[in-house]
Amino acid sequence: MKSKTLLSACLIWFALIVSPPVLAAEGPAIEMTWMSIASWYLKFGNLRIVLDGYISRVPGPPFFYPPRSFPKDQYAYTRSPAVVDVTSVDRVRDAILGSAKLDFVLSGHSHFDHSWDTPTWTKLTGAAMIGGLSSCYQAIAQGVAQGQCRIVNGGEKIDLGQDVTVRVVRFNHSGDRSNPIQHFARELYDPPTPDVATGGLRAGVGEDYPNGGGGRAYLFTLNRPDGVLSLFVQTSASAFDLDKDIQVDGVNHGAPLANLAAAMADAGLKSVDVWIGTGGTPLAKLIVPVIRPKVYIPSHWDGLFSPFWAGLPYPFKDEALKEYLDSQKVALMPERQYFDTYRLDEQGVMLTTNNEVKRKLGFASVQPFGKAMHDAIKTVASTTFGDDCGEGTVSSEWARTTFATSGSLANARADRLPAKVQALATR
Repeated sequence: MKSKTLLSACLIWFALIVSPPVLAAEGPAIEMTWMSIASWYLKFGNLRIVLDGYISRVPGPPFFYPPRSFPKDQYAYTRSPAVVDVTSVDRVRDAILGSAKLDFVLSGHSHFDHSWDTPTWTKLTGAAMIGGLSSCYQAIAQGVAQGQCRIVNGGEKIDLGQDVTVRVVRFNHSGDRSNPIQHFARELYDPPTPDVATGGLRAGVGEDYPNGGGGRAYLFTLNRPDGVLSLFVQTSASAFDLDKDIQVDGVNHGAPLANLAAAMADAGLKSVDVWIGTGGTPLAKLIVPVIRPKVYIPSHWDGLFSPFWAGLPYPFKDEALKEYLDSQKVALMPERQYFDTYRLDEQGVMLTTNNEVKRKLGFASVQPFGKAMHDAIKTVASTTFGDDCGEGTVSSEWARTTFATSGSLANARADRLPAKVQALATR
């Protein structure tokens, strides 16, 4: 009897020695695909979200023009209504989703370069829309049922399903007193009226597309068996009054920095894994101490009016921002082409080329820029001025001279340059 007991114990011991260890099941990852400007396709495991989704391109100035009293409010008014490029939106939808279900469409704020196409994504996919009052009014004007757009004001905690939670953070918009129509918080009071002839709307920030009472930033958390993955996304901001209360029609919506700190505390977070953010060093110096991101992915730096189907118009460059982020031990991971995808899992963040989707849409894996182009750009204008709704780059005297015949540096991709400088720009 004793020998049998001893034999059994030995067999159990042997089984423990030779049996492979049981590994914890790998949890879902977060995938973040940049679609241009501040538009993102976010995938939390099998939960799919489009943020903004602006694919159409409303024409730039002189289609837009400022009031005489505020010449820096360059996007205040438009010369005529404009319409959504539904064909382009649907082509992108098919490339990134195929037959998969889109669960939610989120609006960062209500300016044209954010919410212009958002309702179309809802109509094409049936996904629920979440955004500010003005974004929902714009959606109603475009034919979205009132009950299909959830109005959020900031402070909401929403269970999106599949272990994903989003906390809505009321934020401000880029700019200052010099462009008050763009910058200061303003909402629509009713759905805008589409043009009778075209069905279009007026894209001006002083017309049908105000900023929507400031922005709606989003703090996402994904609960996994081994812990929590976190992502903070804001689509605009200004260091000018990031610490000042947002007032809309007598209602105080709190200060953006305080709102963000409150969301972090509610989520039980001391830091976030990824910050998808806008603006340059002045903004980073205010936001980094609050969220302590591990990785910063720049957004809304590629201008507003460059043709979408031509791909990334110029490379990202901001040495001052990189220097500050390096000092805070925050990794800067800029994009190299539209539809670059970042994957966040327990190992950290990895940038992938997402070539299958790019091939469907006709984009190169990595946008080709030569040394001359990199040298020509001192920095991206939207990060220099802290104005994510700015257009173009801050260029050198060499660039202004070299690219004079091509119109602007923002349009000076190698394949669009005059023949005499193509070789120089791609060397």
